[in-house]
Amino acid sequence: MKKLLLFFLVLILPLAVALPFGANLSVVSSSRSPADSPTSVQAQAGNVTELNIQGFSITQSWQGYFGNVTGTIQLTDANDNVFYNWSDASPQGEIYASTNDSIAWSYVQCFNFTADGTYAEDTAQAGATSLHGKNLTQLESEFNISSRDVDGVNETFNLKGAGTHDPFYTGNLAFSEGECQNTRIFTDAGTGENNKFEEVLLYEPTTRAVIFTAILDEDILGFDGRTHDFEMMVLEDGHGTDTSTTTYYFYVELE
Repeated sequence: MKKLLLFFLVLILPLAVALPFGANLSVVSSSRSPADSPTSVQAQAGNVTELNIQGFSITQSWQGYFGNVTGTIQLTDANDNVFYNWSDASPQGEIYASTNDSIAWSYVQCFNFTADGTYAEDTAQAGATSLHGKNLTQLESEFNISSRDVDGVNETFNLKGAGTHDPFYTGNLAFSEGECQNTRIFTDAGTGENNKFEEVLLYEPTTRAVIFTAILDEDILGFDGRTHDFEMMVLEDGHGTDTSTTTYYFYVELE
């Protein structure tokens, strides 16, 4: 009888896949760039004056998040009673952010700028690249981004291929090095650097969820000269008279 029971357990245990969980978070602070004071130029009737002007505007398409992660890998029952756990002050894994509060993680795939956008059955592409899901045009339209905008999605997530993002897992789905569209958020060097603050663009077809994915790093000097475990950007429409906010749900997967 014991041998039969053990054989049964071996059959069912591989079906229990570790998936991303909802993340508990707290907002430490939020800020935005201050406006520069204007520079004056003297005007005199009859003159024609050549000017070289340098300035900036705040993006109307992106929100940035950064911070540190602490967590525990644990062994629990269905009632969340802890059998054993392993705490880690700077864990490895991923932070996910999406406007969807429910995601079928078993079907996650790379977002495809040139998907056909028909939303036809696409779950067979789990762990690969979307074929029929939301495409670049549809995504940018949702956030009122023009194809001419320099801070559009494809201008931002403009990396792909070997030497870009590190390999990672979402649940039991493996994504190889540079498989998905990705970007690098700035470090203390004032630019994106290889193997630091990499962000990947994912998609889940059954909920049509676009998933912004930050690959965790351990105590990397960030854009502000302080150490962080992650930096990431998400889309937000702030164009024209739109002052409403967008709700994002955060998930974490620790290794």
